[in-house]
Amino acid sequence: MNDIALTAEEGRADLETPQTILRRSGFAAAAPLFSADLASASDLAEATRVVTSHGRRLWTEAVRQDTADDRPLYWARLGLSARLRGWRPAFALGEHDYRDLLTRLEHASRGHDDLVFPPDDRVLRVIVTGCDPYRLDEDPRRSNPAGAAALALNDATFDLGEHTAVVRTAVFPIRWRDLTGGIVERTLLAQYTASAAAADAVITLSEGTSDDFVLVAHACPWRADIPDNERAHAPGATPIVDDPYPWVRPQWSASTLPRQVIMERVSGRFAVRESTAVTEIPAGREEAAETAHGPTPGSRGRAGGAGAGFANEIAYRNTRLRAATGRTIPAGHVSTPALDTAYEDAAALGGAPFERDRADILDQLRAIVAAALEG
Repeated sequence: MNDIALTAEEGRADLETPQTILRRSGFAAAAPLFSADLASASDLAEATRVVTSHGRRLWTEAVRQDTADDRPLYWARLGLSARLRGWRPAFALGEHDYRDLLTRLEHASRGHDDLVFPPDDRVLRVIVTGCDPYRLDEDPRRSNPAGAAALALNDATFDLGEHTAVVRTAVFPIRWRDLTGGIVERTLLAQYTASAAAADAVITLSEGTSDDFVLVAHACPWRADIPDNERAHAPGATPIVDDPYPWVRPQWSASTLPRQVIMERVSGRFAVRESTAVTEIPAGREEAAETAHGPTPGSRGRAGGAGAGFANEIAYRNTRLRAATGRTIPAGHVSTPALDTAYEDAAALGGAPFERDRADILDQLRAIVAAALEG
């Protein structure tokens, strides 16, 4: 891939719907301001400061919205990355430097820089991650409730007896190349290994395909042949980055969320259920079969409780880190109900049913996080 050429994802940002989202949200000025500051950078160090500052500003403004909407942040970030790819500075800048700046923009604008907690023994440190909108060729109005939840839950607190739970959040892209490059491991590894301020719970979120919240019991290292937001495919075994635990590559990685407690304590418009079904190749066989109650001994994974797409892979990479580091904290994946954008008005960006569904999903997610900690 030529990292200087625009990606399919960035090209999609020029469509009328994304531009309307940016204008209505107040995020339309982000790209011109970024270009102006970037044009004044006199060297790579200054360019890095500009990229980092504007990326963090996007994240800060997104989490401060009165209504948690992940779409302005998503489309604004793509506008900045497109401007960065098109930037031709007066000083020498190689393709490797462009890639580093693009990575810096991604991390700064996704909250990955802000996963830090106060050094207080009374604080329970909770990480919650969401995902970008997806299936945008079908409908560029789509919002991902998991991404919206990450914005809404950032800095949220829960009183739990003598402790206070503090939530920090981040958002992951829906791109196979980023997952292959280890974005999940780079973002979450310190949450399992930091000696003074490691996380007490790590919960990853994605948008599901049903009307229920689904607590995923198992994930596996296998990718289905489905396109990402750049229209790329990468089917087959999940590549594991060369992190500190390259030998830890289980066929199945289990959630340690207290799923029964969550199901008993959380109520609302949407049902909360567990998914223990997996698709596996049983030991001694070559054909895949579905198993209702988790993997059988010695089997090879082909789909976890969240399928074999991006949710499954993010869930696997997170829970694999928990297993590799020997932590016993709650760590696992929750799929949210799907948000419907099939409005009668094809030009509408939202509406009362959409806003109600998203608000109700966020309310129940808060209760799920609290129950996971209480359990």
